[in-house]
Amino acid sequence: MKKQYTYPFTAIVGQEQMKLALVLNIVNPTLSGVLIRGEKGTAKSTAVRALADILPEINVIGGIPFNLDPDEELEVIRECFEVSGEAAPDGGELFVEKQKVRVVELPVGATEDRVVGTLDLEHALKAGEKRIEPGLLASAHRGILYVDEVNLLDDHVVDVLLDSAAMGVNTIEREGVSFAHPSRFTLVGTMNPEEGELRPQLLDRFGLCVHIEGITDAADRVQVMERRFAFEEDPEAFCRRWAGESERLVERIDRARKLCSSVDIGRENLTAIANYCLEVGVDGHRGDIIIMKTAKTLAAYEGRTRVEKEDIDRAAMLALPHRIRRQPLQDITMDVGTMLKNRACGKLSD
Repeated sequence: MKKQYTYPFTAIVGQEQMKLALVLNIVNPTLSGVLIRGEKGTAKSTAVRALADILPEINVIGGIPFNLDPDEELEVIRECFEVSGEAAPDGGELFVEKQKVRVVELPVGATEDRVVGTLDLEHALKAGEKRIEPGLLASAHRGILYVDEVNLLDDHVVDVLLDSAAMGVNTIEREGVSFAHPSRFTLVGTMNPEEGELRPQLLDRFGLCVHIEGITDAADRVQVMERRFAFEEDPEAFCRRWAGESERLVERIDRARKLCSSVDIGRENLTAIANYCLEVGVDGHRGDIIIMKTAKTLAAYEGRTRVEKEDIDRAAMLALPHRIRRQPLQDITMDVGTMLKNRACGKLSD
C-alpha cells in the first residue's frame, strides 16, 4: 500500500492563533482542548490532522487497546486486561512501549456504540465469553479526540462526550456487562458557524476558542496555492523539505513541556486575571483557571519561568471568546473585537 503523507503543520500559511492554540494544548493537555470556528477552506482540518507529526511520545502498556499509563492503578490495569480477553502478566511485569500521542477522529455520524464501546457479540457467540470491544474513547485516552463539524453531532453523542470530559472515565454498560476505563483526552473541534452553533454545555468544555478567516493578503494566498501544489505533486519531497522546521517545533514543545510546571505566575497576575474576567462578564470560574493555565503555558513556550502581562492578555484572547455574556444572536467574534478595542482604549482596568 502506498504511504499516506500528511501535510506538515509548519507549512501552513498564516492562521497563527489557530496554530498557537493547538500547540499550547500539546504542551499542556490540561488546557481542555480548543474549538476552531471558521469558514470553509481555512485549513482547520488540515491543521488538526497535521498534529500527528509533532506530537510527543508517551509510555503505554502494550497488549491492550486502552493506552494506559504504566503508573495507572493496578486494579484498573487488571480489569482492562480481563475485558480484552488477555492474561495479565505474571508477577506484575508489564510490557511498556513508547508510542506517539494519537489524534483520533470522531466522525459526525458515529453511533454511540462506536464512541463508547460495546460487547463483542461475535466472540460471545463463538466462545461463550463476554469481551469488550473498545470504542473511540478508549483509543483517545491520553491523546487528542478530533471532531470535525462538532456542531452537527447528535445530542446523545454530545452527552457521552460531556460525561467523559467531566469525569475522565468512560463507562460501557451493555447486555449485563458494566465496565469503566480511563478516558482523559484533549477535545479539539472544528466548525463552520454558518451551519449552527454548539450547545452551551459542550461549548464551555473547550478550554480555548479561536475564530479564523480566509487570508486576505494576495501574496500569502499565492503561497498557499504554491505549497499545496508542491505537496500534491511530490508529498515525500515536500514533507522532507519541511522536516527541519517540524523538528525544531517538536524540540521547542518538548522544552516547554518540561518547563511548564516551573513557571511562576505571581499573585498580582492572578488578581489581574480575576479582574479581567469580572470586567468582561464571565460566568463561573473556569475562564479564570484556563487563563491562568494558558498564561503559564505561553511563558513556558517562550522559554520563560515567569508570567508577564502580555501572557495574560494573549491567554484571555484565547480563553474568553466563548465565555463572554452575549445578547441573543450576538456573534462571538464581535464580542472579542469589542473586548480588544475597549482594552486598547483603557476602558477595562488592568
